[in-house]
Parts: sequence; C-alpha cells; structure tokens
Amino acid sequence: QVQLVESGGGLVQAGGSLRLSCAASGRTFSSYVMGWFRRAPGKEREFVARISSGGYITFYADSVKGRFAISRDNAKNTVYLQMNSLKPEDTAVYYCAAGFVATSEEAKYAHWGQGTQVTVSS
Repeated sequence: QVQLVESGGGLVQAGGSLRLSCAASGRTFSSYVMGWFRRAPGKEREFVARISSGGYITFYADSVKGRFAISRDNAKNTVYLQMNSLKPEDTAVYYCAAGFVATSEEAKYAHWGQGTQVTVSS
C-alpha cells in the first residue's frame, strides 16, 4: 500500500513554470510506475506523463511533450512534474498515481493522490 500527497500547485501566468511534487509513503515506492494525470474543468481526467520504477523511461502526452518533464527520486520517495511554458489550457487539477504497469490508462493505476490545482492565467 502506498499513500500519495501532491504539492506545488498554484496560480501562474501563461509562459511561466511550476514544479509539482508527489510524496509517497511506504517502503515500496521504487517498485511502482508513477504517473501524472490531470482533470480540466468540465473534462475527463487525462494522462499527462509517466516514469518507470527505476526512472529511466518516461512517456508524455503529445499535449505536454517538450514542455513538461517527469522525474523521480527513489531515495526521497518523491516524483516530480516540471511544467514549463505553461498555457491556459494546462489549467486543471493534477493527480499523481502509482501502479505496476507502464500504461497511460488510469484504470491500471491502483493508488492516487488527492490532487493539486494548477491555474494558468492568460
């Protein structure tokens, strides 16, 4: 079992940057594939990025590729999402999730954080 807590959200102007963090409890963090998802107002939750358990393989949604970077520090039980060149359409609640399958399908992630709000003003 792992518990996830996101932080780092906030209000930023278009073109700005934010770094989200997701701190995990438990001793098995390094065994999990970690993902970031987001839910924009009035929309379904969507995949943003994922990283392999060892941190060597990453994958991004086309909408964030080249602007966002996912990373992890297994010694600190934390996964990060560096978000650059933010756009108003990036406004959403951002969630981190843990699972055992390298996938973009949210149903395959067993553990979720409570989310952190990111608002990008134009």
